[in-house]
Amino acid sequence: MTSAVARTEARVDAPATLPFLPRTLRGDRRRWHDGPTPASLADLTAITRQVAAEVVAGMHEVRVDHTARWSRRLHADPHLDVWLISWTTEQAAELHDHGGSIGALTVVRGELTEWRWSSGRAEDHEVTPEELAASGPGLRRRTLGASSGAAFPLGHVHDVSNRRPEPAVSVHAYSPPLSTMSYYDVDRGNLTRTRSELVEPGASPEGGEVLR
Repeated sequence: MTSAVARTEARVDAPATLPFLPRTLRGDRRRWHDGPTPASLADLTAITRQVAAEVVAGMHEVRVDHTARWSRRLHADPHLDVWLISWTTEQAAELHDHGGSIGALTVVRGELTEWRWSSGRAEDHEVTPEELAASGPGLRRRTLGASSGAAFPLGHVHDVSNRRPEPAVSVHAYSPPLSTMSYYDVDRGNLTRTRSELVEPGASPEGGEVLR
């Protein structure tokens, strides 16, 4: 089996090539409506699914750290970052966006809970029965089990956590690589940005904290 992301062990200074990732406008100009790079949300979803299958096949090492969320960058180029992340019980990412990047994740094993902000307008027809039965703006919840995932368009605000006793493992892709992230609180039904931070090249995405 040919890996979509070559093994990098602990080093990421010799990134792999993802040959099926579009590099130019040729072939499909519609790709650019998802974000500022040639990668579309569908591309990122396909990449995370393929790499998740590689993890299942034992092609990428996974570690679990009960004190801090473990992550490893599997691929890096000017258009794309791909990360492998493990989550123990109650490890979580704070409510945040992805700046000027789009993204996707696929759960390899275990289960993750996502709370995502909804404006309560056009996207409400997309909510699943398990999501909060609410109208208007607010947070919607969904659980993502093994082999399932989510895509993150521009402006997507969410948090992600592991609420189960067993560890979870997920693959994340961002295009372009994360450079800024903003963090939010919800107060009286309003989404309020509390701070914005630069993301250093190679820094782990989805900056984590332990839930209290």
